[in-house]
Amino acid sequence: MSTLTVAVIATTGFSPFHFSVPCIIFGSSMPEPNLFQVDICAETPGVILSDIGLSINVENGLEKLDTADIIIIPYWNNPNEKPSQALLDKLIVAWERGAEIVGLCLGTYVLAYAGLLDQHRATTHWEFERDFMERFPNIHLDSNSLYTSDERLITSAGTASGIDCCLNIIREHYGAATANRVARRMVVPPYREGGQAQFIERPIPETTRDSKMNELVNYLRRNLDKSHDLDSLAGFACMSRRTLTRHFVKATGSTIGEWLNAERLQRSQELLETTDNSIERVSDLVGFQSPISFRQSFKAKFRVSPSEWRRTFRGPAPIIQEKGED
Repeated sequence: MSTLTVAVIATTGFSPFHFSVPCIIFGSSMPEPNLFQVDICAETPGVILSDIGLSINVENGLEKLDTADIIIIPYWNNPNEKPSQALLDKLIVAWERGAEIVGLCLGTYVLAYAGLLDQHRATTHWEFERDFMERFPNIHLDSNSLYTSDERLITSAGTASGIDCCLNIIREHYGAATANRVARRMVVPPYREGGQAQFIERPIPETTRDSKMNELVNYLRRNLDKSHDLDSLAGFACMSRRTLTRHFVKATGSTIGEWLNAERLQRSQELLETTDNSIERVSDLVGFQSPISFRQSFKAKFRVSPSEWRRTFRGPAPIIQEKGED
């Protein structure tokens, strides 16, 4: 079995955490020698400063990209800044000869600037979702996934999902047993599938530019637990159904039904995280017709169940010790 070479690119203002992930996973955490060889390289070799003042001394230039099997850009400091053409050209040539090109977190921007991701799936940190879509409209952004892999173009979402992404690369090359051993050495979950949703904070705007729609939005927020139909809401707003629908979409960017569903789900997240209400009670409080429809809508949106969401953000339920027990 031949050794796979991994080139990790250091860039000015790099994040030490992001940078260390591939170096550790493909380096010191490997359970067997000679599965991977990690080479750190930079466009300009020498001392490179991180975003928190730490620095590294890089000896290799971009010539390492000419022969690497896997090339990783762990981070990109400024999404507004296009990488040099020399770096982009190296990545294009490497991909065309069969190398895997990996962008972790904002490193996805580098692959995008190179044009490699056009018409391919990709992901990046959810906070940059809108910027990324506007900047690169030809890329199919999967904003829910922890990582994606599409024709040797591999991307991951924010921060810790880079660990999941790198473990998956090991799994693809050497199997689950090797990846699991690496995960155990790092004391991290051995497998979180790429499709698991990022825990994205998508606050719904509190107000719109339309004062009448603001009144309606505030009314709906105060009455999420009630059922609403277009006729009654049109009466509340003193508009026809058609006029109300047009104004609401213009003000919020979504239909009333879409807005209500998003608001109910967002409120349910808050209740799951901050109260001990049962799933059934949460479903009632936010206005779903049944706990089943609530669970289905929640899972469809966030790819985890309400119970899993609660465990993630509140931890396991405490064990209550009975009086007299030691």
